[in-house]
Amino acid sequence: MNAFASFRALHHDRPAGDPLVLPGPWDAVSARVFVDAGFPALATPSAGVAASLGYEDGATPAGELFAAVARIVRSAGVPVSADVEDGYGLAPRELVERLLETGAVGCNLEDSHKGVLKDPSAHADWLAEVRAAAGEDLFVNARVDTFLAGGAVRPAVEQAVERAALYVAAGADCVYPIRAPLDALPSLRAGIPGPLNALATTDGPRPEEWGERGATRLTYGPGLQRAAAAALGKAAAALR
Repeated sequence: MNAFASFRALHHDRPAGDPLVLPGPWDAVSARVFVDAGFPALATPSAGVAASLGYEDGATPAGELFAAVARIVRSAGVPVSADVEDGYGLAPRELVERLLETGAVGCNLEDSHKGVLKDPSAHADWLAEVRAAAGEDLFVNARVDTFLAGGAVRPAVEQAVERAALYVAAGADCVYPIRAPLDALPSLRAGIPGPLNALATTDGPRPEEWGERGATRLTYGPGLQRAAAAALGKAAAALR
């Protein structure tokens, strides 16, 4: 079984309460730490990688992002999915080609740009082009950003379900309603077919709680990178 097939298999037929936990490495060292801890796959966070390269989230040049992902993949030796924001303005075929050159087996693709939600039908058409270019070589995680505005949960759930239907029909392998609260997961699970990604925190509900509410997989965004930076800060202060 190749890396893509192994990664895809990790998302399916999971028992309730046992989501796939994908730590987010931001460089080669953190990737090795997570692999040595026993995680079978990883998912890079764009914000964490940006911080490691000295950029604000959303400001990393595409070339530097892809180079960083390639280093993480080389170090990890397990399947790696890459957060590539909304594709950096690249045409679907070029985006797929550059992702595959890094060795990544999956990607996050968000449906907003600079905080503004994209037209869902147009975004679904773009995802379909990504799917066609990727074939069976790339696991597409379609991020849904309806919860980012901080409004009422019910409209955000309804919009997320509507958008997810379009993205799954376009060929997305997984749907990621980022920042959906734990209590919204059952409604999202009922309305969204296939694997469902939730954003967790290191100090929040345990993975099994997310799994029992319907999450198939968990990612942590830049949370682990920020926790590592805080720990390093304490160590540095002790040296003073």
